[in-house]
Amino acid sequence: MNVYIKNILRFCIIILLQVLILNKINLRWWNEPSGFPVFIPYVYPLFILLLPFETPVWGLLILGFILGITVDTFMNTAGMHACAAILIAYLRTNVLSALLPRNLSEYDGLQPSIKTMGWMPFLVYSAFLIVLHHFVFFTIELWNLSNFGFLLLKVTASFLTSMLFIIVYLLLFTRQSSSRV
Repeated sequence: MNVYIKNILRFCIIILLQVLILNKINLRWWNEPSGFPVFIPYVYPLFILLLPFETPVWGLLILGFILGITVDTFMNTAGMHACAAILIAYLRTNVLSALLPRNLSEYDGLQPSIKTMGWMPFLVYSAFLIVLHHFVFFTIELWNLSNFGFLLLKVTASFLTSMLFIIVYLLLFTRQSSSRV
C-alpha cells in the first residue's frame, strides 16, 4: 500500500478512535465528586510517532499542527492540542536519533514501530513523547503550576491509560514478524 494512503487512513482511524470513542470515556479513580478529576486517554499523538523515519521536520510540524487542530476542533480546546502535538513533532527526530543505533537516513522506507525498533526502544520512544505531550497539554489546560502535585497526578494517570490504549492499538493494527532492523 502506498505510504501516503496508509498514513491518511491511519490519521482517519486514530482521529475517529479519539473523537468518537476515547473522548466519550470519562475515567475516574474515585467515585466521589471530590475525587480525582475526569481525564481522557489521548492516543492521537501516535499518528506523529508512527510517521516514516525520513519525514522531514517541517513535514512533521505541519502534520502535527493539522492533527492537533483537528482534535482541538472536536474538543473545543482552542489550540491546546495543536501546541502539544507540534512540540512532540519537533522533538521526534531528536528522540529517535538518540535511541537508534544507526543514522535515521539508514532506515529508508521504514517507520518507527515495534517491528522495526523492538519493544523496549519503541516503548521508551513513545513513552517519552507521550509524557511530554501530556505534561504540556495539562500545563496549558490548568494554566498554573501552583498545584504541581495535582498536575503530576493528572499527567501520570493520563499517561498510563494512554499508553495502555496505544499498546492495544499497536497489537491490533501491527503485523508481527521476526525481522528487525
